[in-house]
Amino acid sequence: MTFELSDEHEEFRGVVRDFARAEIAPHAAQWDREHLFPVDTVRAMGELGLFGLTAPEEYGGAAAGLTSLCVAIEEIGRVDQSMGITLEAAVGLGIAPIANYGTQEQKQRWLPDLVAGRALAAFGLTEPGSGSDAAATATRAVRDGDSWVIDGAKQFITNSGTELTSCVTVTARTGLNADGSAEISSIIVPAGTDGFIVEPAYDKLGWHASDTHPLTFDGARVPADHLLGRQGAGFAQFLAALDDGRVAIAALAVGCIQAMVDASVAYAGDRSAFGTPIGTKQGVAFQIADLQVMADAARLLTYRAAALRDAGAPQDQVKQAAAAAKLYATESAVAATRTATQVHGGYGFMEEYPVARFYRDAKILEIGEGTSEIQRLILARGLGLPVE
Repeated sequence: MTFELSDEHEEFRGVVRDFARAEIAPHAAQWDREHLFPVDTVRAMGELGLFGLTAPEEYGGAAAGLTSLCVAIEEIGRVDQSMGITLEAAVGLGIAPIANYGTQEQKQRWLPDLVAGRALAAFGLTEPGSGSDAAATATRAVRDGDSWVIDGAKQFITNSGTELTSCVTVTARTGLNADGSAEISSIIVPAGTDGFIVEPAYDKLGWHASDTHPLTFDGARVPADHLLGRQGAGFAQFLAALDDGRVAIAALAVGCIQAMVDASVAYAGDRSAFGTPIGTKQGVAFQIADLQVMADAARLLTYRAAALRDAGAPQDQVKQAAAAAKLYATESAVAATRTATQVHGGYGFMEEYPVARFYRDAKILEIGEGTSEIQRLILARGLGLPVE
């Protein structure tokens, strides 16, 4: 197996790069400053086909695989991390669960608009009392005749409160398993459902142009046929979704690192000190060289994991590769933004330069879709270590 991208992938990269530079880069700072979710730009991403990259062709998708999605996320994330996570969450957490586990009726109802970018879907997993310990889900869904009645709360849910949001798939306790553990199922909740409350958006450190809300369910009633897949399969569903999502987050981190390489090289060539460009100084040039190594290593780990997934490798192998890619790429992204800020000196601390925005955006990469600690836990267990 080779992890080199095909000519078609590189041509596609050029298309997405041109779009990102023309339609996103000129506005990213303003969106960040105003905490503005750019609906028209998201729709334009849909018209370019980005939301349908992994979806089945019968619903308007390209069935192009995870590698193509990573290429798109990397290039979008290279100019704006907020739009990168909007794409990643919309596909990996919004579309994928419905495409992978939905009934024909559910797919026909939801996927065409989601794939075309006319609508967005979200995935409600994290709760106020359960993040990394997702099995501790407290939200409950009780069967009442031909309906599920949902009570509980979710937090940090991306794409959950936009004017494009059509539904949120939520995990909830629906009973007990034979061993006495909580039975967790996934249920699709349409936007506008009575008792489904989208709370005010968070005031976040970064990702200011990304839509993120806490959600409350107070007797929210949905038809019984909104159950996604088999009752009790919710835990396995979101674990599988997270494996792919971790590769996609790694691609977003690669975009962040590459942006820091680009910005640092440009600044080191323009900025002079002691009579010469600062890029002639080893103290600066060597730091930028280290950034390039981070970008290369993170990119290789990311596309290796994506290639394994696209080749149908065993899920355990994909899980380990995804954890390694996510761990290294995201921690490198945080380090890269710190280094790039140092290269820029005092100017790096000013919002006038994009490195400040990337610095704020990078930290969440180590947390979302599985913290660095969780990735180390997965990798350690893969080595046979009985770690808790």
